[in-house]
Amino acid sequence: MSQLGSDIPVENTREGSNNDVMVDASDVCKRFGALDVLRGVNLRVHRGEVLAIIGPSGSGKSTFLRCINHLESIDSGRLLVDGELVGYRRDGSKIREVSKKHSAHRRAEIGMVFQSFNLFPNMTALENVALGPIRVKGENRTSAQERGRELLRRVGLVDKSDVYPRKLSGGQSQRVAIARALAMEPKLMLFDEPTSALDPEMVGEVLDVMRQIAESGMTSIVVTHEMGFARDAADTLVLMADGVVVESGTPQEVLTNPRHERSRRFIDSIR
Repeated sequence: MSQLGSDIPVENTREGSNNDVMVDASDVCKRFGALDVLRGVNLRVHRGEVLAIIGPSGSGKSTFLRCINHLESIDSGRLLVDGELVGYRRDGSKIREVSKKHSAHRRAEIGMVFQSFNLFPNMTALENVALGPIRVKGENRTSAQERGRELLRRVGLVDKSDVYPRKLSGGQSQRVAIARALAMEPKLMLFDEPTSALDPEMVGEVLDVMRQIAESGMTSIVVTHEMGFARDAADTLVLMADGVVVESGTPQEVLTNPRHERSRRFIDSIR
């Protein structure tokens, strides 16, 4: 069981403190053995906002993303999604980790797209997209597949509905993975460097879909090395280093006029 903040007052974890905030992270810490990966992350993401996270490798970006939907537990601090804890429950003045089943139910409200596509190889593109609504939400197969086809159309792959993953390109596979995440009708989308495993010529097609999602008003957090996407599609740009948020502001502010030396070094290195 997590040793999460047993002294955190209950009133600080209740829903409704700010209905405009989708993700509220306060002093979030995470360690793996003796390694402190997150050392007090403070971050807010508002509804409808697209937030991009950049930073050097090992800065804790992906770990923080995995903590949001409780794929990783946190060791201390507070992390709310839509005003509620994910993976934890209030017990008097303490916060305790909940069962995997309950955590999975809350996680279904948060879509996540990984670096690897994680498609089921024995299922067609359409079957991959429709699986979650059928198994997790109890949706009937006909309606789930009908919506699945519409989502594949949205990502430009309706003609690949009956194709198995082994016959899809990397960019096509990642677009199917995005459609699969959207099929659960999430309130929040998380993207963990979704183009890092793609050949350069396939990156653009995935970024185009992500831009469409951003323009639709879906609240999104994107860990990325694609500075063009971060500059053009994000409302807010966060730079993480050494397990903390070093810089936060508009993409223009962070990329052209960083305030901190650590930020300047990183941005200079990627120019």
